[in-house]
Amino acid sequence: MKRFTAETAAPDAIVDELLNGDGAVKISGLFSSDQIAQARAIVMEQSEQEADKATHFQGAAQDAGSIDLQRRVWNLLAKGEVFSQMAAHPVLMKILRKFLGTEFIMGSIAANRILPGGPGQEPHVDYPYWDFHKPDTHPIGFNGSFPMNAQVSVILDPFTGQSGATAYVPGSQKHLRYPMPEDNFFDRCEQMTGNPGDVILFFGVTWHCAMPNTSEHDRSAILIQYLPKWVKPMEDMPATLAPSFIAAASPDIRQLIGLNYPYPEVLDAAKAGNAEGRA
Repeated sequence: MKRFTAETAAPDAIVDELLNGDGAVKISGLFSSDQIAQARAIVMEQSEQEADKATHFQGAAQDAGSIDLQRRVWNLLAKGEVFSQMAAHPVLMKILRKFLGTEFIMGSIAANRILPGGPGQEPHVDYPYWDFHKPDTHPIGFNGSFPMNAQVSVILDPFTGQSGATAYVPGSQKHLRYPMPEDNFFDRCEQMTGNPGDVILFFGVTWHCAMPNTSEHDRSAILIQYLPKWVKPMEDMPATLAPSFIAAASPDIRQLIGLNYPYPEVLDAAKAGNAEGRA
């Protein structure tokens, strides 16, 4: 996995790596130690209160009977300004505008906390959602002409082999299909290791999964899903945010939570001035 810094994270080079290289990159230097500490403190507090919240694609955790060892915290934009800073970091915005189009949106921003002893997952893809393990619910095949998903992990605890750093098969995004048992994922995979503050950016069609946490410390990260503007987001963020938050939101945050894209719209009642470009 190629490594970049805030200064060297050229969008063209990273997009080429996502499409034609390993499918994942690491970027360091985007967030300060204070931002990481603040985000982690909020996640720890909230995850103790919200241990029973939905954890999509729980996978092996359900089979192991240890759901309490993996915890999600949703609606992060409402839980601290630091999460808006992460979601709309200028370096990420510049890269993702190149990758997903200038008006891309955010489908979800959540924290994932895997406690010591937490199990891993089945290999899967997030394209554009986590539920592609149910292929009959999606159109046949994968779209290969343009990307429909990008995933960002902001690391809060050390991601090591022992703590269950996300495993992935480099180059697997080129296959444009779901991983199968005969692909021998665990014999071919590498892990997305990193230190607190590092960012892992990967193409969601890359085969990947969480690995078991066999360390003595938590393995936590902020998980951000980005989508083209017309893909329905997973989280209904405007519905959960206070009017004061929306009123004060920056242009980038307004774009990310979908306020710039009017559809679906009651077109029968739409004003003529808003119909420009619909002909």
